[in-house]
Amino acid sequence: MEARDKQVLRSLRLELGAEVLVEGLVLQYLYQEGILTENHVQEIKAQATGLRKTMLLLDILPSRGPKAFDTFLDSLQEFPWVREKLEKAREEAITELPADAVDLIPVYSIQRRPHDGMPRIPLHILNSSPSDRQINQLAQKLGPEWEPMVLFLGLSQTDIYRCKANHPHNVHSQIVEAFVRWRQRYGKQATFQSLHQGLEAVEGDPSVLQHVLE
Repeated sequence: MEARDKQVLRSLRLELGAEVLVEGLVLQYLYQEGILTENHVQEIKAQATGLRKTMLLLDILPSRGPKAFDTFLDSLQEFPWVREKLEKAREEAITELPADAVDLIPVYSIQRRPHDGMPRIPLHILNSSPSDRQINQLAQKLGPEWEPMVLFLGLSQTDIYRCKANHPHNVHSQIVEAFVRWRQRYGKQATFQSLHQGLEAVEGDPSVLQHVLE
């Protein structure tokens, strides 16, 4: 999904949640078009409230490819006022990056402005996977944003539940297990670049990765 479209979903997140979008044909259309998998649909339907269902859908969409936003718009035939609001916000969205740059170059990399104080990180590191030690350090720096972050990276609510069940009294261990699962599942695609995109998606502190890489 393009950077501006992710920005639109973030900016309208609470308003979209209040619309309970998943009660109509939205899920079935997104499944039909290949944006959602059968597991995604089941996980969303398993949520206790309409708000939680919609929030989980909004967590999943940004990681479902370049056509996800437009297909989401097409799915809103029963919610024309929501579609209109999203289209208007999309037109007004202003980002410092080209539309697809978020998928190519992390914000803190070579193009980062000097006064932001972030290091220039070599591409070979950006494209590498974090070690066990680095995941442990990352877990120490993250707060409650770890859950939407791992959802953005491709884990499911079921994965999060299992991490919590395995470590009911230790949040740090829950986070470590979640990111280890992510690394095991996605292999070479589980990179620092992906971690940065996840932090950006949940509006986390980008300096977290700076500490991990020190």
